[in-house]
Amino acid sequence: MGFLLSCGAIAAVTRATFISILVFVLGVRMLSLPLPGTEDVRVWKIWSYHASKDVTSMYGVGGTPPTRGVLKYRGNWTTVDYPPIALYEMAVAGWIHEFVDPLYDNTWRLNAAVKLPGLAAGMVLTWWLHALVRRLTGSETSAQFAALAYWANPATILNAEVLGYLDPLVMLPALVALASASLARPTAGGAALGVALMTKPQALLIGPAFVAALGLSPRTVLRAALAGAAVIAIVLLPFALAGALPNMSLAVGSWYGRRDIVSGNAANLWWIVTWAERAYFMIPEFGFPGAYLEPVVRPLAISSFMEVGFPNPRPLGTLLVVATCGWGWWRLRGARDLVSHLLLGAFTIHAFFALGVGVHEHHMMLAVPILGLAAALEPRLRRLWIGISLVCALNMNLFYGISIGWGWAFPRRATLIDASVVLAIANLALLAWHARLVARRAGG
Repeated sequence: MGFLLSCGAIAAVTRATFISILVFVLGVRMLSLPLPGTEDVRVWKIWSYHASKDVTSMYGVGGTPPTRGVLKYRGNWTTVDYPPIALYEMAVAGWIHEFVDPLYDNTWRLNAAVKLPGLAAGMVLTWWLHALVRRLTGSETSAQFAALAYWANPATILNAEVLGYLDPLVMLPALVALASASLARPTAGGAALGVALMTKPQALLIGPAFVAALGLSPRTVLRAALAGAAVIAIVLLPFALAGALPNMSLAVGSWYGRRDIVSGNAANLWWIVTWAERAYFMIPEFGFPGAYLEPVVRPLAISSFMEVGFPNPRPLGTLLVVATCGWGWWRLRGARDLVSHLLLGAFTIHAFFALGVGVHEHHMMLAVPILGLAAALEPRLRRLWIGISLVCALNMNLFYGISIGWGWAFPRRATLIDASVVLAIANLALLAWHARLVARRAGG
């Protein structure tokens, strides 16, 4: 897989070989479905069970103030903080599992069922990437690269079928939205963006690039806005009829700002701060520099960070993200080509991940297929795509291996200091390079 990522996917292959690679990777992905993945998979199981019964009640219904729905399944409980389309997709997973297992047992079959929507989205995304690049360039080589940049990428395999994140469900509509807006199809772009936003709030991160791609034409902006609003209205209608809109607003609104963590195992600026702060207070126990050679055992709570006299880091993190993303949009606001819009979209995602507070280990994944498409159209961006793919893959693997309790994680003590901290430092350097490429493109 590593060879495909760094070398093999770049070279042209025969159509038979290309199809063989696709089939082989499909086998790898399908064999990974039963793995237990991360703690998120436990949440998806509960969601799928309740979504298969009644999606509209999952956020809670009514109450003054609105109540928050609490979902229970086989001794586990959780709440919902994703928009409705993710729940509809979990309902499909639940129906599939209930058809196979009417008792809805918590087995490896349920692990596989909740990962099936992500597998399906990834397959459609692979086909779409190949078809789009083939149409734009007329080059089968570039089209094959675009398809394999997602499908045969270890980061996307680890993210979706191995660890069970739902990122592919937002990758597909987000990429369609950005490409459609850039290729003068604002109605399709607005509709796709509406689907992405109703799947996962992280789709907001492509907003600056989407706005730049639309240009300054009021008619174009209006068409995109109306299409997006229509999709959102259709998605929300069942919840409005059930009287659950206030509850949904409360639940989804909790997605930002509710996590009491400086960094959720993300290889970013705040993971470095977490490492430095913990090591400083461990010096009496381990000495200097021994304390700084100890791995970070768990994320640092914002409340604990403030208890020892430091200010709340969230406002500073938000300011850094907004300023960096705003700079990127300003530099490329007048760009009229798809590659520039893709580069900007990936940059805002990268900036959010590298500089934001409370970010988790997989929140940069959306940048991987976006940059894969850009690299297929402009080969000099392939090194950046490889770098971001490696950061994403290593970040997830360092903390979860191939699943909780299954091992196969890169040893964090293999480097002089915690490998996750080394990765965070490397990611900040990668962000600086990414910014330089944005500036060069704006200048060019």
